[in-house]
Amino acid sequence: MGSLTHLLLSVTVALGAVELISGYSFQNCIEVPFSRGKSFNCIRRKSKIMKDLIDGLPETAINLTITVNPVWQVPKNSFVKLPNLQNLRLDQNKLRAIEQFAFQKLNHLKSLNMSVNNISELNSSVFQDLHNLTFLFLTNNRLKQIPEGIFSNVLNLRTLTLRQNVLMNFSGIAESVSHLKHLTMLDLCFNNLTSLHSNASLPKSLTTLYICRNNLLTLGCKHSFLRFIQVLDFSYNSRLPAKAFQDVDLSRINYLRLRSSVKILEFLNISNVPVNHVDFSGTSLNNDTLLMELCRLLKKAKWIKDLNLDSNGIRNQTFDILRYCPEITRALNLSRNNLKSLGCLKFLMWQTHIKGITAEHNHFTSLPSCRKKGYFKDLEDLSYRYNRILSVNSHAFFHTPNLKLLKLNINTIAFLDRKALKGLKKLETLRLDNNLLTDLYNNTFEDLFNLQTLNLRNNRIAVIFNGTFLNLGNLTILDLGGNKITHIQPSGLEGLKSLSKFYLDGNNFKQIDTTLHSVFQDTLTTLDLQRNQICFLKEDVSYSPFMNLSRLSDLKLDGQQPYGLNILPRNLFRGLHSLKSLYLTNNEIPDLSPDVFDDLTGLKFLTLDNCCLGVAHLKPGVFKNLRNLTKLVLENMRMQNFSEEVFRNLTQLSQLQLNHNAIQSITLDALDSLHKLSYLDMRGSSLSCTCKNTLLQNWTVNNTKVQVVYLYNLTCPHDPKQKFYNFHTNVCYIDLGEYLFLSTALVIFLFTLIPVLYVKLYWRMKYSYYVFRSWFSERWRRLREEEENCKYDAFVSYNSSDEQWIMDQLLPNLEGKGSSFKLCLHHRDFEPGRYIVDNIVSAVYGSRKTICVVSKNFLRSEWCSLEIQLASYRLFDELRDVLLLVFLEPISERQLSSYHRMRKVMLKKTYLQWPGPDCIDPTQAQELFWNQLRRAIGTGSRLETEENYMSKGHATESNETEHCETYTSDENFYLLP
Repeated sequence: MGSLTHLLLSVTVALGAVELISGYSFQNCIEVPFSRGKSFNCIRRKSKIMKDLIDGLPETAINLTITVNPVWQVPKNSFVKLPNLQNLRLDQNKLRAIEQFAFQKLNHLKSLNMSVNNISELNSSVFQDLHNLTFLFLTNNRLKQIPEGIFSNVLNLRTLTLRQNVLMNFSGIAESVSHLKHLTMLDLCFNNLTSLHSNASLPKSLTTLYICRNNLLTLGCKHSFLRFIQVLDFSYNSRLPAKAFQDVDLSRINYLRLRSSVKILEFLNISNVPVNHVDFSGTSLNNDTLLMELCRLLKKAKWIKDLNLDSNGIRNQTFDILRYCPEITRALNLSRNNLKSLGCLKFLMWQTHIKGITAEHNHFTSLPSCRKKGYFKDLEDLSYRYNRILSVNSHAFFHTPNLKLLKLNINTIAFLDRKALKGLKKLETLRLDNNLLTDLYNNTFEDLFNLQTLNLRNNRIAVIFNGTFLNLGNLTILDLGGNKITHIQPSGLEGLKSLSKFYLDGNNFKQIDTTLHSVFQDTLTTLDLQRNQICFLKEDVSYSPFMNLSRLSDLKLDGQQPYGLNILPRNLFRGLHSLKSLYLTNNEIPDLSPDVFDDLTGLKFLTLDNCCLGVAHLKPGVFKNLRNLTKLVLENMRMQNFSEEVFRNLTQLSQLQLNHNAIQSITLDALDSLHKLSYLDMRGSSLSCTCKNTLLQNWTVNNTKVQVVYLYNLTCPHDPKQKFYNFHTNVCYIDLGEYLFLSTALVIFLFTLIPVLYVKLYWRMKYSYYVFRSWFSERWRRLREEEENCKYDAFVSYNSSDEQWIMDQLLPNLEGKGSSFKLCLHHRDFEPGRYIVDNIVSAVYGSRKTICVVSKNFLRSEWCSLEIQLASYRLFDELRDVLLLVFLEPISERQLSSYHRMRKVMLKKTYLQWPGPDCIDPTQAQELFWNQLRRAIGTGSRLETEENYMSKGHATESNETEHCETYTSDENFYLLP
């Protein structure tokens, strides 16, 4: 690991400190996405030691959940490194022992949950540092007693839950909480308390006390012991006599539950509890006599909000059963009785202002017709759930015209009369789910003008007929999931002009009918088509079925039966620019077209888990337009690689799940392209523990920006006992510090030297290269033959733009008019099929002279430059007078300044200037030009030095008369030094 770190540091220095995206992980916890290091979940881990579970968590942690683990002990100082914790869950573990200083230094902790464990005892000082603890949950443990003084330092405690233990001593509990001035709720249900006897008083702040399902035989408490309690639950204490309440002050009770405990009527006669605040569920009021007696007692209150008669065993009802009761202003609950019918609610004819009736879990088999309207104009909520209703007759709710909520779900309704819902013009929510309905008709919902939510899930509907929802103009939620719908008739969805959420999952659709969406194309936001039979047989579809759904934000297409979507057409999602979530889970799609998601520019969530057949089908560019995507799920796709070309455009991606794939390696370039990545899950992948993953290993272990989920549990495929995070990388690297320094220095030196050499020696090296090639191919010997064996008298180097002058002037004057020179011209004499460079080298060395016809175009030609360079090397290196310069046009000194080799030639040799038309006598000047050129070609090629040249009497100036007015006194018009 040290060598790897050294290597990375050296590379960083050498390459300019390139910053990569970073990663981190925790041994047994997962940071909750977007929590910024504040919330962590340690769930279903195998560790039995608390320290191993939370090791490495940062001090910034505020919320910590440790559940469903085999950990059995919380040792002292377990959380000292997490001093900022405010919410700690330790429920559903195997905890047996909590040591004395287990929660030391958790001064900011507000909520502690240790429910569903095996804790049998607590140390009296275990909570001493929890000064800000507000909620404490110890449900479902084995506590037998509460130690004295255990809550002495927990002065801010407001909620204490001790239900489902084996507590027997209420006095000790009361004494422990008596000083808690902020305690408002105490839950002691499901214990073994036999009385409430206590020498200590309950705190005045305590307003809610639950003592249900104990073994209370008596209360045994003082008159004022419960005087501040407002919510009191004594239910299921069957051995508690009513007289136990005779001397107890319950005057401030707002809710009292006595279910299956005392005889209720006897209790009301001897207690001072406000009778209208008592819950009468489960109090055995099962006949008319008892109910009328109850009403007589309730008359004392003059009014009552809610009357709960749940679970009383009432079998029948009479019309005057509640005649003697005071006005019920809110709700009546008749659930869990043995009622077979409520008729048309005539027994409530004296309760005309009641707003809600709940009659669930009874034995209703049908709802009769109630044609007389106007009895219950104030009734708004009616629930008949969990009954045995088979049929709903016409006008069944005509007597409740102002209903807003009607629950008929979870019955066995097979027949719903066409006019069963007649008159419900103010209904807003209708629940008909989980029944046996097969048909809906065009007048079933004709009066439900204000309906906003219609739930028909899990019935047996096969067809939606024309006009079924024609009058539901205000409907926003329609749930038809879990039926057997195969098709919808052309106007079956007419009228749903406000529909926002449409659920069609779990039906038998084989295709998506584009014509059905037109009515709500501007309002629909959610479309659920999961678990249908939709499939596509070709990659191109003529028209996207979602094209006009401009506001659709949530689309579910996952789990198509039996074999998935088969093909995902490239324009299937055309026009869905507002889509935020797309679900394609569990579809066997063999290929994803690179442009299939192109229109989903607003997409934020995409799940493809268990969807595709392999990574070969994730082509480069498939996610190129998903720049707003924040979460991508690619679980179990059998992916084998992770490439930058596929994922580099996901610049906003924060969560990436790659679980259970066959990815063997991941390059840092691919991860570096995901700039916002903060959560990476690779559990179950096949990352190889080889040298190609050494950089990835270092990235996952040493960096701190991206959470790699359960990194320390990722194993090597070849050895499950070896972990990915620490597999040996020594064989991949040697100690390269010194070598990297030397190589870096060498690279810098070469980068500095090469440009200099390029400027100074470019043509020399190029010449040497071509000469070497000629020599290597055994041409060198032929090119170095003596002059008398040369094939040509002169090789003419010129630019193609000057070819007209060559043909009109040069050839006639050197090869014609009695001249015997033989010239080499590239367009005429170069060997076809041979490399151009080889032809040039052969021409230069196969000619006694090289004539360079220089013009501005000549200077810009690379081939002309090569030809003059080769000739100049013969001039300077071989000391052969082979180079003749002919200037076709005047060229300024500034234009020649960059041609160093040519300037050097001009300083050593004379050159010829073609007389221009502005000369005094062009004819005579041109004749002199040709004479001098012929003489220069005819001279020998052995170069003489400047001293020898001068010693033989040669002059650089001519005695010829000047004919061109632009020539200076020391320059000849045809021979210029």
